[in-house]
Amino acid sequence: MSSAPTAPSAPASVPSAAPRYRLQGKRVWVAGHRGLVGSALVRRLAGEDCEILSVGRERVDLRRQEAVERWLADTKPHAIFLAAATVGGIAANDVRPAEFLYDNLMIQSNVLSAAHANGVEKLLVLGSTCIYPKHAPQPMREEDLMTGPLEPTNQWYGLAKIAGIRLCQAYRRQYGADFIAAMPSNLYGPGDFFDLEQSHVIPALMAKIHAAKLAGQTEVEIWGSGRPRREFLYSDDAADALVHLMGVYSGEAHVNVGTGADVSILDLATLIAEVVGYGGGWRFDRGKPDGTPVKCSDIGRLTALGWAPKTSLKDGLAETYGWYREALAANRIRA
Repeated sequence: MSSAPTAPSAPASVPSAAPRYRLQGKRVWVAGHRGLVGSALVRRLAGEDCEILSVGRERVDLRRQEAVERWLADTKPHAIFLAAATVGGIAANDVRPAEFLYDNLMIQSNVLSAAHANGVEKLLVLGSTCIYPKHAPQPMREEDLMTGPLEPTNQWYGLAKIAGIRLCQAYRRQYGADFIAAMPSNLYGPGDFFDLEQSHVIPALMAKIHAAKLAGQTEVEIWGSGRPRREFLYSDDAADALVHLMGVYSGEAHVNVGTGADVSILDLATLIAEVVGYGGGWRFDRGKPDGTPVKCSDIGRLTALGWAPKTSLKDGLAETYGWYREALAANRIRA
């Protein structure tokens, strides 16, 4: 099992750093501020001496062009972190493909269009390493984009995020807009969405293992074979990387954001069990899909720009589990 960052190979071309863009004194809109990475961004930006703007979906539906245009015209942010998205795990992607494609296409299109129209100085679109082909070489480099078919279980989300990259590039080429794109690996952390059917793998496994411990169960079910390997990035590390990129990077190429290290789903479950204090075993539901066999990103482009992750997988899982237990006790979430 690998839980610490490893030295990535250098990508084919490493973009040079741009003149530093400073957030101090700026109005900065975090779109999706209640989500996992959005809330981490709000925490991180609290130390940047900037005015943080936010708005809930009950006031501004980012899928509606007029609402987005009105919000941008009223607030006039200097910079935008576009972390708002419709997201979920394998099951959610499978049963809600229209939402995953339509919602994310519209959110990106509306925000970028209104940002350009209102003279936003800098914008970062957040995506995912789901953009890479199912059988991409490992670790996945930025140059591997669109070199093969996507994984069918998350292609709807992946297609939308590829469109987000291309939209940034189009606005940059046609209008000179300083729009950039970052593609994080699988994110986890405090504030994650814990649901056995709709969530990503870490919160789903954590909720199952926690419940099994309380109930004295001897086995926990793992979807699939347990063999696929995934890379996981702690949400506060992700936020730090995104703020760093906003400051130092300006280029057409998207940038991978991750740890450069992967772990099997079985080893991940074992590590979560250690954090939770569960001593049972595993039962594999091989009727559920494994998804992409291996997903690990090459972060050479990011490290060349001066950033590296700080939180080990075990430490991040411990922080996440602590938050989960507190949230359960306070009835902020349901078991």
